Amino acid sequence: MDQPIPAPPTRLVYVVTEDWFFASHFLPMARAAVAKGMIVAVVTRVRDHRAVIEAIGARVVHLEAERSSLNPMAAGYAAGQLAAILKALQADIVHCVALRGILVGGTAAAMAGIQARVYALTGLGLIGARQDRAGRMARLALRHLIRGPLSSRKTRFLFENPADARALGLDPADTGVTIVGGAGIDPAAYPVAPLPAMPPLRVAVVARMLWSKGIDTAVEAVRRARAEGAAVELSLYGAPDPSNRRAIPEATLREWSRDGIAWHGATTDVAGVWAVHHVGCLPSRGGEGLPRTLLEAAACGRALLTTDVPGCHDLVRDGIDGLVVPPDDPAALAAALARLCADPALVAGMGGAARTRVESGDFTEAAVTRAVCAIYGELGAA
Repeated sequence: MDQPIPAPPTRLVYVVTEDWFFASHFLPMARAAVAKGMIVAVVTRVRDHRAVIEAIGARVVHLEAERSSLNPMAAGYAAGQLAAILKALQADIVHCVALRGILVGGTAAAMAGIQARVYALTGLGLIGARQDRAGRMARLALRHLIRGPLSSRKTRFLFENPADARALGLDPADTGVTIVGGAGIDPAAYPVAPLPAMPPLRVAVVARMLWSKGIDTAVEAVRRARAEGAAVELSLYGAPDPSNRRAIPEATLREWSRDGIAWHGATTDVAGVWAVHHVGCLPSRGGEGLPRTLLEAAACGRALLTTDVPGCHDLVRDGIDGLVVPPDDPAALAAALARLCADPALVAGMGGAARTRVESGDFTEAAVTRAVCAIYGELGAA
């Protein structure tokens, strides 16, 4: 009797604008796909992370695409290039990461005739943060585009918070919609170090130095808290992002450093940062998916201080894991800092609750990888 011919391996192609973003967030799911026998490629702008991506068994294909603009002409040109790449790779599933990746990758997949698409929205950025008419119109246009011409019967949606799903006119409970805990993290990689002695209260912001992250709000809040007598120190870890028009100029960061705020630049030792701080802060103005910086601080057992915007308030439970204040409100943030400064037991208790939440919830690398691989399996079987 003739033996059945085994099905060829599924070819999975990730589309993401920057290699560093893929390396910092999505290696575990790509590694899991490789382990399941899939042929994996990553199409991205290659800078310094080709080797770390190739080390998991994935192929890296360079595509030069500027992410700072959603200009239709530039996006259309990039989509044409990408469509040719997808055909050459014989992609079965295209996994598009972040908004520009979805717009360019979805267009390219449609041009290449690839029906199986995963659209992973990692936050709506400024479009999600704006509550004026322009913001509403932009979200409406995206809704019609992503759910219209860029959608197919085999399109699946990944969101990091329910609000982003609703912004695109989707119910988080809909078939084909999956909410995941960000990119997920491995709690074992983030040990819980003993808290430093207080005072002072040591607060850190670990993020790209962007106005949209509310870095200036944190600086002003610390100034106000100090003026009221609170012993608070603020450290900033992160670099300006030259490809982002909302980047804070380096001159401004250096000026803040002369004013008693410690800007350290980028760091590769996140666990080491949290070992010497009490509070992980992200006073975002909005547009977040589910911030990895808050997940990392939580995993290290640190209290969280953030704003009432999607993504941030989906992780941080006010009064339990940390404190949640209105966005763009230095006075409210200063009051929260003063409260934490006056209560070391509260800081410790919130840090413990944050660690437990990461360990027991859907925010682990393993949980996110399982959810994503289930989608790959469904699309591959179909």
